[in-house]
Amino acid sequence: MEIGFIGLGKMGLEMSSRAVQAGHRLVGYDNSPQARENAEGRGIPLADSLQALVGELSSPRVIWMQLPPGKITNQMIHNLGELIAPGDLLIDGGNTDFRDTVRSGKKLKEKGIRFMDVGVSGGVEGAKNGCGMLIGGEEADYRSMIPFFESLAAPDAYSWCGGCGAGHYAKTIHNGVEYAIMQAYAEGYEMLTASEIDVDVLGVLHAYQNGCSIRSHILGQIIKALEPDVKLEGVEGFVADSGMGRWTVEESVRLRVPTPTITAALQQRFRSQQEDSPAMKCLAAARGVIGGHPVKHK
Repeated sequence: MEIGFIGLGKMGLEMSSRAVQAGHRLVGYDNSPQARENAEGRGIPLADSLQALVGELSSPRVIWMQLPPGKITNQMIHNLGELIAPGDLLIDGGNTDFRDTVRSGKKLKEKGIRFMDVGVSGGVEGAKNGCGMLIGGEEADYRSMIPFFESLAAPDAYSWCGGCGAGHYAKTIHNGVEYAIMQAYAEGYEMLTASEIDVDVLGVLHAYQNGCSIRSHILGQIIKALEPDVKLEGVEGFVADSGMGRWTVEESVRLRVPTPTITAALQQRFRSQQEDSPAMKCLAAARGVIGGHPVKHK
């Protein structure tokens, strides 16, 4: 297949390289000099501009975007909407807010431009060795793209999830569940390290991973993270939230669907981002006044 590929960062570089190796004719674009240099080193053909990329593709064009979500992706969709023609297909493979995806799909449809959303899972390792793909859009467009999806995905790891927005919606829920799973593992790790019993933490985790009910890909990644230093003495306990965990919780409120585990995991990330919790300082001071309890001062 012939594909234009915009966004050659960590994920996009591996995905586009995999596509080229699979025999697809790919034209890449990225405005970062470093990303372009990396792509050239992988033998990925490059266009000098968006206009040049569009001009190098045959109609009906297919263009894949692998960009950071939010303003960058939304602006790129707007720019491409002015350059490509009715009947062309634009695919967003980033972690875009599904609500933005639905809005973009409606605008592009008014111009006769086809649009698909793909939630890509597996990180850089998945992009390199075969990722998971959660795909939204018209079923006919999905079927036309199966040869490309098969080139990028792990075996049996891509699926049509429904209409426009369904792919990014499914990826949002995936990431919300991932927040909860990771939080549970982290709490288990802390219990293992806190015990007065002499516990071989890595040994226990390897046993969990090699045959116990809680084995998983995520646990395997946690083991990799712990192997250099199981006590994590050089790691600060600051955990960012990428956005999809928040969107999951926001959607659960809108739908009135209880998600206490996912919500608690998100809140724990917020707590990790506070150097000194104002809420806990207030609670400590209040206990001092109410019950005469000692208050620790800096």
